[in-house]
Amino acid sequence: MKPYKQISALLVVLAASSSPASNPALSAEAATERAIARVREVDTKIHAVISLDPTALDQARAIDRRRKVRGLLYGYAILLKDNIEADGPLPTTAGSMALLGNVTHRDAPLVARLRAADAVILGKTNLSEWANIRSNASISGWSGVGGQTRNPYALDRNPCGSSSGSAAAVAAGEVEAAIGTETDGSITCPAAVNGVVGLKPTVGLVSRTRIVPISHSQDTAGPIAADVATAARVLGAIAGSDSADPATKDADAHIVDYLAALKPDALKGARIGVLRFATGWSVATDKLFEQALAVLKAQGATLVDITALKDRDKIGAAETLVLNTELKADLNAYLATTPPTVKTRTLADVIAFDEAHADRELALFGQETFVTAEATKGLDNPAYQAARATSLRIAGRDGIDALLAADHLDALVSPTASAAWKIDAVNGDQFGGGGAGGLAAVAGYPHLTVPMGAVMGLPIGLSLIGPAWSEARLLGYGYAYEQAAKAKVTPRFLPSIEGAAPVAPLLEPLQR
Repeated sequence: MKPYKQISALLVVLAASSSPASNPALSAEAATERAIARVREVDTKIHAVISLDPTALDQARAIDRRRKVRGLLYGYAILLKDNIEADGPLPTTAGSMALLGNVTHRDAPLVARLRAADAVILGKTNLSEWANIRSNASISGWSGVGGQTRNPYALDRNPCGSSSGSAAAVAAGEVEAAIGTETDGSITCPAAVNGVVGLKPTVGLVSRTRIVPISHSQDTAGPIAADVATAARVLGAIAGSDSADPATKDADAHIVDYLAALKPDALKGARIGVLRFATGWSVATDKLFEQALAVLKAQGATLVDITALKDRDKIGAAETLVLNTELKADLNAYLATTPPTVKTRTLADVIAFDEAHADRELALFGQETFVTAEATKGLDNPAYQAARATSLRIAGRDGIDALLAADHLDALVSPTASAAWKIDAVNGDQFGGGGAGGLAAVAGYPHLTVPMGAVMGLPIGLSLIGPAWSEARLLGYGYAYEQAAKAKVTPRFLPSIEGAAPVAPLLEPLQR
């Protein structure tokens, strides 16, 4: 991998040559001051930010002093999901009290790349604890450290997860971009229900080193941003090979100028498969989807309906065994690298810690997935290896690859998720429907979500999915759709959708 001090020169060149235009002309210090002020203004409502980095303004001033030419992310303050390490005084907690002492004083490689591009690391965002792998009955956006993140469109609604705070912070205007991580849906779902752009890259395009893991087969980090251009800009900064992460060995060979792909006519001549089997979230969502398809068609895309995917129902069980097995192996390996202030050195230690602190950690939901993962038999287990081969084949070769090849398609499209459901401490998450994002997650392929409007004021996302390393193509399509549809809606921080117009009057009896 290229040393980061050499990468910064490349990022400066990209910043100078790429379009659209960069962030409005703010110094790093001014941008950081503005972001801090916005966090202080609105975050008490949504609890998106776990902690602000007290060195943020010092970072910004140092950038302003040393830079004669702006880097790719000059003028951007970036928030990191709190499972990503960053040098400085802040711990990397994954939302768990067990990691409050995890101050590692080291940058994850993707964070080093952000700094090389002149970004300021503003702080850490809340997340579904342990990236939502602890329990099947969890409440997305809740962690023992950060409490409950709330959706800025309606504060009683869930922000989805696990990159809950990253998406809510961008939606609320605290920052223009944040970094999330995804194993299956954890970037794209929160981006969609918070009305912003989210990109889950190809597994192996962005380093996972020094990120609290779930699964080396499916984990990746990626940008959550206010618009497609900003997502492309951030991806250009963080993509690249890392000798400590074998999955990224081919990343440098696949990096392109993502900003250059953003053309208003990018959809002209594109052949896009419509995943009809991934619709049905609700009548209102399906109506928005049809309107989005009309925009794609009007921009020159040819649409091809796809009604089924063979063996799709067999992915879930196989993926579950893969994630449980890799969680134990990968988390144990990560915990072994943490400083002595972290006393939980294994998954078994974390389970015991949660039991000892059950009044906070286990009061709302349990840790049955952790317990199941602890009982798995390791990466050499034939059942695990068969499950990985099965899930990868169905989602990849016989799934996305086959669907694209059958009709000579460039990408696939579907709704991303339902509208945000209510936060429910009794019943946990209330997901509805079943989108196509799981296919991209299991296959390790890129998945972009962009806003396509709202249902009763709650945002809905449009998913674009492609083969490995097709990020530039998807970003181009997403940009062309974004510019034509203008479907983004502004959050109102309502206490509830039911308590405000136009819904509230409809819930009252007819006046006679």
